[in-house]
This record gives sequence, C-alpha cells and structure tokens, in this order.
Amino acid sequence: MAASRTIAFHTLGCKLNFSETSSLSRMLEQEGFEKTEFDALADVYVINTCSVTDNADKECRQLVRRIQRKAPESLVVITGCYAQLKPKEIAEIPGVDLVLGAAEKFNIGRHIRELTKGDSARICSCDIEEVSGFHSSWSVNDRTRTFLKVQDGCDYTCSFCTIPMARGKSRSDTIANVVKNAEELATGGVKEIVLTGVNLGDFGKGTVPAGINGREETFFELVKALDKVEGISRYRISSIEPNLLTNEIIEYVANSDKFMPHFHIPLQSGSNKTLGAMRRRYRRELYAERVNLIKRLMPDCAIGVDVIVGFPGETEEDFKDTFDFLHSLDVSYLHVFTYSERDNTPALDIKPVVPVHTRNERNKILRNLSWMKMQYFTEQHAGQTRTVLFEHHDKNGMMEGYTDNYIRVTTPYREEWVNSVVPWKI
Repeated sequence: MAASRTIAFHTLGCKLNFSETSSLSRMLEQEGFEKTEFDALADVYVINTCSVTDNADKECRQLVRRIQRKAPESLVVITGCYAQLKPKEIAEIPGVDLVLGAAEKFNIGRHIRELTKGDSARICSCDIEEVSGFHSSWSVNDRTRTFLKVQDGCDYTCSFCTIPMARGKSRSDTIANVVKNAEELATGGVKEIVLTGVNLGDFGKGTVPAGINGREETFFELVKALDKVEGISRYRISSIEPNLLTNEIIEYVANSDKFMPHFHIPLQSGSNKTLGAMRRRYRRELYAERVNLIKRLMPDCAIGVDVIVGFPGETEEDFKDTFDFLHSLDVSYLHVFTYSERDNTPALDIKPVVPVHTRNERNKILRNLSWMKMQYFTEQHAGQTRTVLFEHHDKNGMMEGYTDNYIRVTTPYREEWVNSVVPWKI
C-alpha cells in the first residue's frame, strides 16, 4: 500500500473509544497514512465500534452502507467491542474487508497493508481470555482537554453487560507511565485531563509491568501522583463505581486544586431488588452515603449518574423506587439508558421482560428529571464566579467551556480565551 493512502476514522461509544481512536490515528499517520475527514473520500475507513446497546450495532451497519454508496472501492475496517463480540456477523456485512478484535486493534497498520479490496472479509480476533496487554491512549482532538486511558477491561459480572467479553480482564497502565504521559500532554499545551477506563476505580489490577515493589498500585495513589504534575490545570475522573469511590479519594479531591469538584458515579437502579438482579456490587444505601459525603465536603460539586430503565423484572414499583431515590438525591444530571438485550448475558433469563414502549416511557420520565436537576444545579450558582476552561471551537461566532463544576458556558468567541482558564460570573 502506498504511503500516501488516505484514512478516515469514526468512533462509536464511550470516551475510552475516542481516546483509542485518536491514538490509532496518530500511530497510522506516523506510518505514512494521511488522515482525512470521515465524510470525505478516503482509501481506508476505520470504524471503532461500541456494543453497549443494540443501537450502536445498527449504527455500525448503517455507516458501512454509507461508505459502500460513497466509496465502493475503499477498504473498510471494523474494530472495537462489536468487532470482538460478533466478528462473523460483521464480516458478513457487504463492504467490510477487515474485522480486528481486541488483541489486534493496535496492529492495525500491518493488517491494512496486507489487505486487498475484493477478497472475502478477514477476521483477526482471538479468545478474549487471551487478551492481556495494555496500550496507552489519549485523545487530542483539541489542545484544551484530553481523555487519557489509564485502565482497560473489567472483572465484574454485571448481568446486563458484555464489556468483559469485549475488552477482557481488568488491567492497567503503571503510575509512572501515566505520569509520563500527563507530562507529555502538559508540554503539548493540554490544560485538562479526563481520566478514563472501563472500570477506573479498579486501576492497579493487572498492572503491566508490576507496580511499586511488585505490588498492585491503586487509583488513590494515581490521583496523588498526578496532582503533582506541573502544567496540567485540571483533572476529571470520568466515571467510577460507587463501591470503588473511597472516602479517602473524595476527601483528597475536596482538598485538591487540580481535581475538579465533579464526579460521575454509575447507579443503574434505585431499587435494591433490581440492583441485586443486575449483580451490582453495592446497594442504594452505599450510593447515598457517597453522594452525601461529596456534598458535605464539596457543596458545589457536580454529580452525574448513569441509570438503566426497563431492566427485566423491573415493575412499576421498582421504577418508582428509582425515580423517588434519584429525586431525593442531591445530584446534578442523569445519563439515562434504555435496557437493551445483549447476547450471552444472564439478564436474558430474567423474567418478565419489560415491554419496549414501557422502557421508552420510563426513559423519558428520567430524562425530564435530569433536565430539572441540571436547571436547579445551575440556578444554585447564579451570581457566583467560577473558573471556566474555554475550548477552541468557533461555533457560529460562539465558544463554549465548562466551569470547574461542569456547568457549560457559552459566550461570543474570543481567540485570547481559547485554552485559557477564565474567571466567570454565572
């Protein structure tokens, strides 16, 4: 393949996927590929997939069909979680040339160079149990903030989730290497780092190579080490399980100038019955304890919540428990997911199944609650002066940024504010 071949990327799913796509892009550019926009004509299209919901699977198939209409002679490469879980299904999609599983994702350059359009789709995958390596990744779509991957995989067995089957066992970078990456990002002008992983609080498990004195490192130790890195103004913890968000982490963030007063903590259900069926590792009482401690130490802290509606067996009473629990909590916004059946998950055996229209109604109810929560949270800070990190995007003469506690601010574009932390009266 000629070195001047153009390549385009599209990412589905989570922040972790975005960080990995960005790293794959940089790696291939160093190998001689020329990156172009996904909507433009390219010699190679790479789709980094998610498979958390059925909608992500459908979107992948739609993207392949779009490429086929636009550029039928171009190579199409599918990687990511969907590729690991259902490689044969993807290989049967007309137009797909290469399917890369978790173990081969970062060998993408070699595979593309060996690829010829017109051959039957090639599958390069393996048993997820054999996946053990860790690859550092970070996104650099703009210099303002970056998503830095520090952990991968998950050892949990939640009954609705395919991620352990798609990404393998929990494994981590070393603190020393994460600090090195943060220092490099600081040198490049990045002001804010968002720490990402599949199960971030599990950081230290499967450290490659072994950490301090051969023992596993901890997420709390990582937080303390990153706090000392010069040049980075802000850190955010992307998402952390409530049972892994320890009091010492909360107390440290409360006293840190660099770790922002902002947590995203998955709940999934406010019903203990449903949490048990989901095989979550906590009960709602623990969740409430974490939220109460955060708000006692950091009254202005933003707290985001993941919640799933329509899980099998969820009755109207169970849903009301979830609604009432979330309504009572001092949280700022919700990410609401409608339960979607996933192959090979224990949740498929739980009855009764909640009708799809009921799932959608419950989703709408919680999204309305989320809107009200965010409005109330924002109004509480009216008149306050907070620090805002403005991003570089010029959107029709406007620019956006986020306060330390994750309130979005929009204002007329001023170039001197790009990538700057500016005091801002809400």
